[in-house]
Amino acid sequence: MKYNKVLTIAGSDSGGGAGIQADIKTISACQCYASSAITAITAQNTLGVTAIHPIPPLTVKSQIEAVLDDIGTDAIKIGMLHSSEIIQIVADCLDKYQIKNIVLDPVMVSTSGNPLLLNEAINNLKTILFPKVRIITPNLPEAEILLGRKIEKQTEFRSVAKELAQKYQLSVLLKAGHLSGDDLIDVLYDFETSESHDLKSKRIETQNTHGTGCCLSSAFASFLARGYTISESAQQAKHYITNSIQEGRDYKIGKGHGPVHHFHQYWK
Repeated sequence: MKYNKVLTIAGSDSGGGAGIQADIKTISACQCYASSAITAITAQNTLGVTAIHPIPPLTVKSQIEAVLDDIGTDAIKIGMLHSSEIIQIVADCLDKYQIKNIVLDPVMVSTSGNPLLLNEAINNLKTILFPKVRIITPNLPEAEILLGRKIEKQTEFRSVAKELAQKYQLSVLLKAGHLSGDDLIDVLYDFETSESHDLKSKRIETQNTHGTGCCLSSAFASFLARGYTISESAQQAKHYITNSIQEGRDYKIGKGHGPVHHFHQYWK
């Protein structure tokens, strides 16, 4: 018997709601085996990030190699990378191991507004790492940074997702959570089939939205690891995160933005 395996390359969240901790919970909930390479240690809780300690790039490289030389992986999720040096190290590892299913969440700012990617590293993310990944999962602010212009309304999402996909030559899942309104329509543009897909849900009133981007991208990678297509994986990931928010909405944890309920399918 074999596990479907996902390697997450991301930062650690001491509060457990986002980053590596949320990734491992999500990958496990989506029925895959999770391994990890930590890029930075954050002092973090539901109120925000109070400190960031980057891991030395060669240590990040050693973690990735240790996992892939022995355990291997069926997919990789990439989250917080923090610096140009770590971006380059990760890119070098991707060249070495040639993993196909790579989902990159272009983490730039936390839910509480704290910067998680150094400004000078953003260009390296686009030029060095984007050519090596299969899918990116930007939210609205991240998409605006990647496009270099404002995105005003939901009706632009289809054209924006396609524009990003064609600009960077990869598939794009554009997340609508930062828009106002009761209806949320994420848009997937599948670069490999040139098809757009609307992923619809209703807004759920809750403070517990910390780590939603981490969870969505980890779920996406998990379903790719299990053999689903890009569009199927996006739909399954959307279903997972929507239910995780729904089932976690009434919990009270911390004084700020709490986590989603990663294991809602199993805790009854």
